Amino acid sequence: MAPEDLFALGAAACWALGSVMSVTPSRHLGAFAFTRWRMLMVAVMLWTVVVAAGKWQNFDGHAWGLMALSGLVGIFLGDTALFSAINRLGPRRAGVLFATHAAFSAALGMLVLGERMSAQAFAGAVLTLGGVMCAMLLGRHKDETHAWEADRGDVRTGVMLALAAALCQALGSLIAKPVMATQFDPVLASALRVTVATLAQFALLAAGFKAARAQTPPTLRVLVQTGLNGLVAMGIGMTLVLWALEKGDVGMVAILSSVSPILVLPLLWFKFKRAPALGAWAGSALTVLGTALILWR
Repeated sequence: MAPEDLFALGAAACWALGSVMSVTPSRHLGAFAFTRWRMLMVAVMLWTVVVAAGKWQNFDGHAWGLMALSGLVGIFLGDTALFSAINRLGPRRAGVLFATHAAFSAALGMLVLGERMSAQAFAGAVLTLGGVMCAMLLGRHKDETHAWEADRGDVRTGVMLALAAALCQALGSLIAKPVMATQFDPVLASALRVTVATLAQFALLAAGFKAARAQTPPTLRVLVQTGLNGLVAMGIGMTLVLWALEKGDVGMVAILSSVSPILVLPLLWFKFKRAPALGAWAGSALTVLGTALILWR
């Protein structure tokens, strides 16, 4: 079992927890304001670590430029689209569509970077993605009506936003891969990506973009929830992905990190005190089998 595989699975766990933690503050602030506050807090956290450890001294203009582009595409565009989709579809259905980032990543990795999968890894990838889709699509009870499953806004727009977020996530990883393969520090890389995305968010706000404004003024509680979400999902989760990309293929890292929707299920079970539907169990079993094939390939 390779370390990069464990890093990718760790990122999936962070993203699962982050997606559940994001529902309340994201709907309170709106997708743009939520991501802006979230990224600002994470940028401060990461740069504090970078400066304290002296990592900023390893300056490479080419690498910094690529990581900035990766942040603009993968975080600014990707995260904003994802949370807009979550606001419309809820975390479960948005998670189904966002999981397609693994397929996008695998395809781009093969086309652009020449990555290849063994027969066992390919079978594992198919089972993993199929399991995720099955669990998410069939994992809802028919009488489930809580707010996290309610439609808010146009569903078709939510679907397009989730798929756009998936593509941006894949492109962000693809851009970052050549830099991370040179042993570029993952914490510095995360700080650069988040900072560029944060500046882009503030540029939208300064330009008077109406959707960038907060829907409701932030409260202390909402800001604390936002900061914790950022620490878990971006500060830790994104750094784990970049660590995984140092040695792992873009496609394999994406496939293993795509199991986050499966990990959302026990969190929703704990939150709402109700076990997932039978389809969720079946999909989870397929995902576990597929992940096992990948880990012991």
